[in-house]
Amino acid sequence: MKIKYFSDTDTALVEFSDRGVAETREINENIYIDLDASGNLVAMTIEHARQQASLPFLSYEQIETGSVKKALQEI
Repeated sequence: MKIKYFSDTDTALVEFSDRGVAETREINENIYIDLDASGNLVAMTIEHARQQASLPFLSYEQIETGSVKKALQEI
C-alpha cells in the first residue's frame, strides 16, 4: 500500500494495489474509489485531504489474528 499526498491540490491518493483501474466511483464530492475489472478496490482519492482525513497525522497498526479473535470473544 502506498499513500501519496499532493500539497498543491491538497489531495491524498491511497493505492492498495497495482492492478489496472476499470471504474472510478464517487463516494461523495471529495472521495473517489478506483476498482479493477472484478470490482476489487485499487485506490482511493481524497480531495481536501487535510479536512477530510486529518492529515498530516497518520498511523499504522497491525493487529494479529489472535488479538482480533480475543477481542471479539470479549464482546
